[in-house]
Amino acid sequence: MKTLAIIGGSGLTHLRNLSVRERRVMRTPYGEPSAPLVYGTVCGRDVIFLPRHGHGHTIPPHSVNYQANMWALKECGVTHVIAVNAVGAIKTALVPGTLVIPDQIIDYTYGRAHTFFGSHPEPVTHVDFSYPYCAALRETLHDAAIRAGLDVALQATYAATQGPRFETAAEIVRLERDGGDIVGMTGMPEAALGRELGLCYASLSVVANYAAGKGSGQIDLREIEHFLESGMARVRSLLEFAIPLLYDGR
Repeated sequence: MKTLAIIGGSGLTHLRNLSVRERRVMRTPYGEPSAPLVYGTVCGRDVIFLPRHGHGHTIPPHSVNYQANMWALKECGVTHVIAVNAVGAIKTALVPGTLVIPDQIIDYTYGRAHTFFGSHPEPVTHVDFSYPYCAALRETLHDAAIRAGLDVALQATYAATQGPRFETAAEIVRLERDGGDIVGMTGMPEAALGRELGLCYASLSVVANYAAGKGSGQIDLREIEHFLESGMARVRSLLEFAIPLLYDGR
């Protein structure tokens, strides 16, 4: 039986098309999640929503309790996770407002609790992370985008950085040289923790700006807000097609 969770990032602190049934406060061995889990329905299908940065967007990327978030979702019976991420474009063809379904990730974060298997007496455990996102869920998102008439970019590599500051232009040159196409601050360790828990996890990323040195000047927070607003409207439209596809099949 499938149960879907949507993790909202910057620009998506709530789902406007979610009919809320209840909010549930969770406790985990790793502390409290970012916010109470919101139970409801979208298009008549059950969905759990969790705002990654808290309901008031008060938790910065490096301080998110990713372990508690993912553990709580697993404990609630979640099998599939669509993670919404705001990102910057390293590849300039990805103009602000573009929706991206990345297929690879490079982790540049540090100091974050990045595994459930990192302390005694847990046995040494390795998980395959060659392809970090669930192929089946990525395909569902792509199919939903086609049905919604939305263009999406596929086969993009997400460069996960520490934040909360934006990167320098030189750092973006390095990330591009490493193969990064988009850059964000919340992609890891969330994806890896989801893999350790056996969740089918995929990212739906919204390009909010050009990365440092890729635009015409400095990063403008007002422009980011503008493109996040329009991009998240497209995310909501896509989800209205993706959720029935996930639960009911093609």
